[in-house]
Amino acid sequence: MTVPLLDLKAQYATIKDDVARAIASVVERQEFIMGREVGELETAVAALSQAKHGIGCASGTDAILLPLMALGLAPGDEVIAPSFTFFATAGTIHNAGGRPVFVDIDPITYCADPAAIEAAITPRTRAIIVVHLFGQMAAMERILAIAARHGLPVIEDGAQAIGARRQIDGTWRLAGELGWCGTFSFFPSKNLGGYGDGGMMVTQDDGLATRLRRLRLHGGAKQYHHEEVGTNSRLDTLQAAVLLAKLPYLAGWSAARRGRAARYAAAFAGHPDIRTPVVDGANEHIFHQYTLRVPRRDELMAHLKANGIGCAVYYPVGLHLQPCFADLGYRPGSLPETEQAMRDVVSLPVFPELTDAQVDRVVAAVKGFFG
Repeated sequence: MTVPLLDLKAQYATIKDDVARAIASVVERQEFIMGREVGELETAVAALSQAKHGIGCASGTDAILLPLMALGLAPGDEVIAPSFTFFATAGTIHNAGGRPVFVDIDPITYCADPAAIEAAITPRTRAIIVVHLFGQMAAMERILAIAARHGLPVIEDGAQAIGARRQIDGTWRLAGELGWCGTFSFFPSKNLGGYGDGGMMVTQDDGLATRLRRLRLHGGAKQYHHEEVGTNSRLDTLQAAVLLAKLPYLAGWSAARRGRAARYAAAFAGHPDIRTPVVDGANEHIFHQYTLRVPRRDELMAHLKANGIGCAVYYPVGLHLQPCFADLGYRPGSLPETEQAMRDVVSLPVFPELTDAQVDRVVAAVKGFFG
């Protein structure tokens, strides 16, 4: 029995009629650009995130880039971000004209360490990007308090965390709800994935929402009239239609992921070589990834792949050690928790359609490697 890391075909088989109807409706109307489904999805994702505004855009990368553009970063302006994340988190800082300042992670949640964030703030800091990694929210209450003391906006990179939530002062708060701007990716492998690229920004700020809508349309609220220089970053109507068809299933899919994660946790409990993911007690995790920490990680991966089991490393090289950021002056040892995670982590299949038999097959292979 082979077990893929992700099986989008299995998901499609359960929803293909819904998706086909959604796509056919757009094609029949020929409303491919800014059609009604875009606005409907914006409203739905804003509601899901307990935010006032949703603004669709062309990708999860642009969802981070556009609010950074709205800040008007100047050369030398700094934006704090974790190093242990996908490249877009920092690439957008550079492309918006700023300088990434990388901070280390909490080794338990893999999210940015709030104390490291505060220690990295300088007079040049303009914003903080928080990444809710692998489907678990960062300690937003601590980070927002730090940001407030220093007068800094917080951008939530929720590319892996749509629908994740955290209990703060007895109230459930959603990924994207609390920051100046929250961002999501609809890349096909995400928990809510389209059939191509797509992204969404959410915010409570009326003025920011107006600005983001303008920036995604070449900087103009009215055709052929441009208040500023923006870019072309529209969410395709076809993608919005697909996502609207899938959205009613999202909560069930997230629950199924938690069920698969619980089965793994029970099977690996007490094993001396296997550290399973730790869920912060304040969080409800959506398990975009199920990530172990293990010794001899690369040998384990080779063993799993030889046995037909999908696995992957997110992320093998921290952003502070990427060649394109060499001029920032980071060296091996600069961010020890990030660098330890780079050596230890491996993600296993956790998609909603994963069967119990497939989970058992993965568990047997991992345990079999360690003996």
